[in-house]
Amino acid sequence: MLGGSISSGRTNVRVVVVGDRATGKSSLITAAASETFPEEVPPVLPPTRLPADLYPDNVPVTIIDTSSSLESRGKVAEELKRADAVVLTYACDQPSTLNRLTTFWLYEFRRLEIKVPVIVVGCKLDKRDEEHHMNLEQVMAPIMQQFREIETCIECSAANLVQVPEVFYYAQKAVLHPTAPLFDHETQALKPRCVRALKRIFILCDHDMDDALNDEELNEFQIKCFNAPLQPAEIVGVKRVVQEKLPQGVNDLGLTLTGFLFLHALFIEKGRLETTWTVLRKFGYNDEIKLKDDNLTIPFKKAPDQSLELTSEAVEFLKGVFSTFDTDKDGVLRNSELDDLFSTAPESPWGEAPYKDAVERTPLGGLSLSAFLSEWALMTLLEPAQSLANLIYIGYNCGAASALRLTRRKSVDRKKQQTDRNVYQCFVFGPKGSGKSALLKSLLGRPFSENYAVTTDEHYAVNVVDRLGGTKKTLVLREIPEDEVKMILSTKESLASCDVAVFAYDSSDEYSLKRASELLMTVARRGEVSGFMVPCLFVAAKDDLDSYPMAIKDSAKICQNFGIDAPIHISVKERDLNSMFNRIVTAAEHPHLSVPETEVGRSQKRYRHLVNRSLMFTSVVAAVAVVGLAAYRSYAARRNTSS
Repeated sequence: MLGGSISSGRTNVRVVVVGDRATGKSSLITAAASETFPEEVPPVLPPTRLPADLYPDNVPVTIIDTSSSLESRGKVAEELKRADAVVLTYACDQPSTLNRLTTFWLYEFRRLEIKVPVIVVGCKLDKRDEEHHMNLEQVMAPIMQQFREIETCIECSAANLVQVPEVFYYAQKAVLHPTAPLFDHETQALKPRCVRALKRIFILCDHDMDDALNDEELNEFQIKCFNAPLQPAEIVGVKRVVQEKLPQGVNDLGLTLTGFLFLHALFIEKGRLETTWTVLRKFGYNDEIKLKDDNLTIPFKKAPDQSLELTSEAVEFLKGVFSTFDTDKDGVLRNSELDDLFSTAPESPWGEAPYKDAVERTPLGGLSLSAFLSEWALMTLLEPAQSLANLIYIGYNCGAASALRLTRRKSVDRKKQQTDRNVYQCFVFGPKGSGKSALLKSLLGRPFSENYAVTTDEHYAVNVVDRLGGTKKTLVLREIPEDEVKMILSTKESLASCDVAVFAYDSSDEYSLKRASELLMTVARRGEVSGFMVPCLFVAAKDDLDSYPMAIKDSAKICQNFGIDAPIHISVKERDLNSMFNRIVTAAEHPHLSVPETEVGRSQKRYRHLVNRSLMFTSVVAAVAVVGLAAYRSYAARRNTSS
């Protein structure tokens, strides 16, 4: 693997030089820019630019000199926060300045939260006498162990022009081809995200899918990344190097994945990070070893009340992937199989909320095909770009337009009195202790638990609901904690993504019913004000408990006042869900029905109706007057003609 490097797309690298007074900062910068040693330098140099053609990556370097005075401390901090890399100097003839690296400067960088690579530079190498002679590697090794932000160390002499250009070459290289994302110096191994990316690249280049790169595939890879073929002798040499160090890295078919990874680790250990970065960038990765945003452009302009869903083509691809990685063919992806499936993604996308506990799992934690597709449906609904990225990571290569479809606007759905969606999102409101969490768990087939804990964060549950006629819809329940309602409804578009809202209450508790009706009022009013009205269902939970005397009458009156269907009585504990989830889907499928109206909303509706009638009456009168005037003029004209 030979050839030039590809930079990260940067057009400039900003390097800030700091260090104690008289450690040679300004002389170092002047010598780098002019290739001469200055007899006199000003206390602080103006910004200095090294031309793009000075180094192989063809990216210019801007060097910022700084003052060591106490009164300049604030300005130095500002410059450090704008830096791409820091050159930290000490004087080779002043051991105290070396000690100051660990007693002040490196801790100061951490205090200021400077997260860029640091190049430690010993200046005035020509002035070091035998008394101060030291082994740089031996002295710096424990410091670099403690301060991982140090990329490299080098000593130089501006007076003798020794290793001066190298200082800023290493600084530029640390920015354009950073070590930290690729390699762990402590374990002396490639980092997991780097391994995952290189594995994906290997699979993409293994066209015959025999788990090895043959000579032709290696050559195609070389040309794609470095614009130059490998000579037959070079291919033999590469494989020989791998085989000598790692016999399993090469087999009769060619270079294995193990050998491919070994080669990249070898390049990095030898300081050739630009080789691995060139490969990664050619395949669309950024400095975080994730696909660049321009590879994940979604070709749809989405309104707030529209959503994105997977196309049937993408779903069929996922079914094929599921089958491929279900190695024991038991219809379930075990955790190890799921890890293998996502081994070419930066990490498994479902390891954290909101995805971690959002689907039904087998007793051993596996995913059925239905649960697998449900996770994808949820990720596409909440984070379509993340869903597209992960599709690409696991091998989908047909583009966003064939993977995602844009649903129709809800305002259009209401007019047409039907929807074209396959995935519905239901907001679940209710006071504390009303049974919201139990409802979500029941969607996932989990048993009822008497243990109660107040929900403080939003939770999601998603599953497939079988409909009459054999069709299937995906239902997403989003639990809204009572204390979060005000914050969630604070924006105009808060209900835009909601297809249907459920208001649960404890049917044995009068206060719970009252609070649920207040929440219904709040949501209904928000819908009227924003224009994002949603069908609403009132749910009498805990029906296994004795209700208070007026419960049925009070709840029926609330529903009647809002103009929605009577309460749905359920008992999660007794597994009597009264077709709850099918009813939610039915409400979502008919967005013009079960939409609550408040008194204020009705009044405004009557007023608009009255205004519209008045305008219509005025228009009719005006039209009659115009017609009458035209008729009169016509009559007068005829009479004048006959006269």
